[in-house]
Amino acid sequence: MRKRRALVLTSESAGHPFRRGLPPHVLVMPKHDTPAKSDDQDWKLFGLSFAAFFTAFYSFIA
Repeated sequence: MRKRRALVLTSESAGHPFRRGLPPHVLVMPKHDTPAKSDDQDWKLFGLSFAAFFTAFYSFIA
């Protein structure tokens, strides 16, 4: 008796059974040409979050 094989070869590196059944070209991650995020953006986000929290907190007290 012969064992039937799936039409798509499995990728053993994919952990989940659904991902193992996908064709290899689906699992390839695309390359992004975006530059790395600068630290200046982190400080701007921190300042904006701090100001928003302070404004909301102060409006509930006043």
